[in-house]
Amino acid sequence: MLDTHGRKYVQPLIKVLADIFIKIGLSANQVTIIAFVLGLCVPLSIYLGYPLVGIFFLWVSGLLDAVDGTIARLKGSNLFGGLMDITFDRIVEIGMILILAIKYPENNLLFLLLTSSIIISMTIFLTVGTLSSKVSEKSFYYQAGLAERTEGFIFFTGMILFPQYIKIILIIFILIIIITAGQRMIEAKKILK
Repeated sequence: MLDTHGRKYVQPLIKVLADIFIKIGLSANQVTIIAFVLGLCVPLSIYLGYPLVGIFFLWVSGLLDAVDGTIARLKGSNLFGGLMDITFDRIVEIGMILILAIKYPENNLLFLLLTSSIIISMTIFLTVGTLSSKVSEKSFYYQAGLAERTEGFIFFTGMILFPQYIKIILIIFILIIIITAGQRMIEAKKILK
């Protein structure tokens, strides 16, 4: 929801950063790789006992994940870059879930349910994006939903900062992703006739 409806408020900053990266000669794919490496620093930082550093890396990697798309739209994109972007995003999310499950094993059933709900929602999202004849400014049709990447970052940040409430945060996060999957399935029924 925030990625879809809030983007217009942060796009000027994203555009400035994209212009800077273009000026210094970085491609969208190179920025995707930088975002990925920073994203991998998140679980490592948490594991080493530096949760605030992990949160910093999480949000910077997310910002760069938006910047790479802007660079791709300004300079032209390639399909492999889109594949890298989506795949690397999921690897970072998996890293977050794994490290939090290791730190808080008493909630492993909830982490398993969270992973399952993400898989279902992403399956719908990617399948509709592939099958849809609609076009968007992205490399495929982007289905908006209640839970998009920024909401995920907010929930992961909450789990890191407030581990005493991790069970409640996980339950709410799972429910929001299930609602998103439902939204996407209803929209898919209208689109994919």
